[in-house]
Amino acid sequence: AGAETVKRAVQLDAASRFQESLVCYQEGIDLLLQVVKATTDEAKKHRYRQKISELTFLSDGKYHKQIRIEENATGFGYEKLFQEYLTEIVSEVWVEDPYIRQIHQLYNFLRFCEMLVKGPCKVKTIHLLTSYDGSGRNQQMSVLEEIKQSLSNYGITLNIDFSSSIHDREIRFNNGWMIKIGRGLDYFKKPQGHFSIGYCDFDLRPCHETTVDVFHTKHTKKM
Repeated sequence: AGAETVKRAVQLDAASRFQESLVCYQEGIDLLLQVVKATTDEAKKHRYRQKISELTFLSDGKYHKQIRIEENATGFGYEKLFQEYLTEIVSEVWVEDPYIRQIHQLYNFLRFCEMLVKGPCKVKTIHLLTSYDGSGRNQQMSVLEEIKQSLSNYGITLNIDFSSSIHDREIRFNNGWMIKIGRGLDYFKKPQGHFSIGYCDFDLRPCHETTVDVFHTKHTKKM
């Protein structure tokens, strides 16, 4: 599996499909790391580590893509932005967003979590760092605890922390991908009504103007 993934990565790299090749390089590295952990043959360990170093050099972790979401644009649901980065090796997610406070923002976070539950990734832990809602703190805490309990039914742990100084908004996956959205998860406009098109399906919901920056950081574990 690792050899096929690496072969695919090289082919994509040669075709200048750098985003897809980075995903394959990272998956190839992670698969080789699993082999290194499992083998007791020191000679094989050495060869695998050399190959991991070569792959790390090829991928080198440098990538930046920017998506501009125009005012009133549609077709930018969470799956559209995140799905291609949620590969099968993703098991841990970090969400840093100061505005997971009001009811509609908490629903945004819930829908993001639902996307993670559906896969194809196998998320085990979600870390949320946000800020307290001054006037609605009790409601905020109650909703987050309910989301936490619901996620536990799917074998996912939600860790919740609060910061009074958090400002930046970013989402990180443990396969090395990081997504920064100017408005965080709250880039959708308020629907016209509870039974209007776009209320349930975010792909049909008009957006506020915002910018999405996607980065890849070198992510390898030392063995």
